[in-house]
Amino acid sequence: MQKQILIREAKDYFNITLGLMLYTFAFTVFLLPYEIVTGGIAGIGAVVFYATKFPVQYTFFIINAVLIVAALKILGWRFLMKTIYATFMLTFLLDVAQRVVIQPDGTFYKLLGDGNDFMSLVIGCMMTGTALAIVFLNNGSTGGTDIIAASVNKYRNISLGRVILLIDVCIIGSCLFIDTFGPVQLRCQKVVFGFCTMFIECTMLDYVMNWQRQSVQFMIFSKKYQEIANAIATTTDHTITILDGHGWYTGKETKVLCLLAKKNESVTIFRLIKVIDPNAFVSQSSVIGVYGEGFDQIKVKVPKKMKDNTLNGK
Repeated sequence: MQKQILIREAKDYFNITLGLMLYTFAFTVFLLPYEIVTGGIAGIGAVVFYATKFPVQYTFFIINAVLIVAALKILGWRFLMKTIYATFMLTFLLDVAQRVVIQPDGTFYKLLGDGNDFMSLVIGCMMTGTALAIVFLNNGSTGGTDIIAASVNKYRNISLGRVILLIDVCIIGSCLFIDTFGPVQLRCQKVVFGFCTMFIECTMLDYVMNWQRQSVQFMIFSKKYQEIANAIATTTDHTITILDGHGWYTGKETKVLCLLAKKNESVTIFRLIKVIDPNAFVSQSSVIGVYGEGFDQIKVKVPKKMKDNTLNGK
């Protein structure tokens, strides 16, 4: 048991590191050289860097340190240990990556060349959004607004992307009040570009997160329903409901297995069914949400009055 926990934790840290490396690559290669304003603490660091040349990674580290201390009670040590790791690792990776892409004259190398700001924005934000999703799916966080989003998501059924979206509006909008970005027209352009980064990044974050969390419902019709149920239960640890059915054409009684599972478990379930009964009739359908043990938690607030009335049978 202890060995399995260690393997799972090691896998989480490995995947978090991969996500951070992808984020660092996208941020320093596609966003920073084109002075594109993004959301999050990295976005604040970028704004400070564009205005004062104060290194992004130092701003990122200082703000994250404050937020981590503030969120310790809400999220707990297990979540924040990975966040602390991600904060130190991302600070290190950003420092190394900037040294690699900087040119002798002090400017950053533009991979797509001059004049391709928007294309660089699209590519970079698709990658950063995917990177954030990878970190979240492995029980980690890059810190900053992710900590705020994770804190809200723990108690409310609000997507991570939506929370970050609201925070990023404030961060990106601050560009309008910074004179070092040039005339008002140029500042407005940066804000528009910033909103584009926000939309693309949050869309990719929610897409990847929801893709991993997609659930399906199986309806299995087979004479060997007991063998199939035993195989699925022992292999996937899912419970199965047996329904009584009645065939209209044959007029015979039949048993139907009803099963809810993660979408990525579909192939395993189909293989088990095929091995036991290749002629089984199987219906698979997508479901919008599955809540309960083994799936997502129900995150809605129940008013005290409603709770009392329900428990008292009113």
